Amino acid sequence: MATDFIIRSLQDNEFAYLFNLEEAELEKMGMIRMIVDAHPGFPCRVSLEDAKIGEEVILLPYQHHKTNSPYQSGGPIFVRRIAKTANLNVNEIPEMLHQRLLSLRGFDHRGIMKQSTVIEGENLKQELQRIFENPEVDYIHIHNAKPGCYNCMAERAS
Repeated sequence: MATDFIIRSLQDNEFAYLFNLEEAELEKMGMIRMIVDAHPGFPCRVSLEDAKIGEEVILLPYQHHKTNSPYQSGGPIFVRRIAKTANLNVNEIPEMLHQRLLSLRGFDHRGIMKQSTVIEGENLKQELQRIFENPEVDYIHIHNAKPGCYNCMAERAS
């Protein structure tokens, strides 16, 4: 029987204040304000949607795997000014993930990687369910495979 999962985005309240900062303040924190000039190409980690041409986004460094293990990790992410936290249903896959080559990394409760693979986004649902068949995997990080950037995470649905 397939394991149900839910995909979790980052929370909008964590980033909203950034859009009120001046360019110099953002720069001091290693962040860049940008206007989107291509679609797709600016995947928002809060809304789990690609930003549209003309939208304002901030490119920022983000610690996405806060764990006391060798697998702690961070990297660049985009956040849209108008982003609201994605609220997905069980087994729902955001459209922005369907069109990308993805890297999946399954971790246990200690933050130790137990399984990984690279897949086409159109196969994401089946692959998440397959990885969750491994009882050692508690959660899965979903990354864009080519640039390696973090997208979101999947957890077992309760």
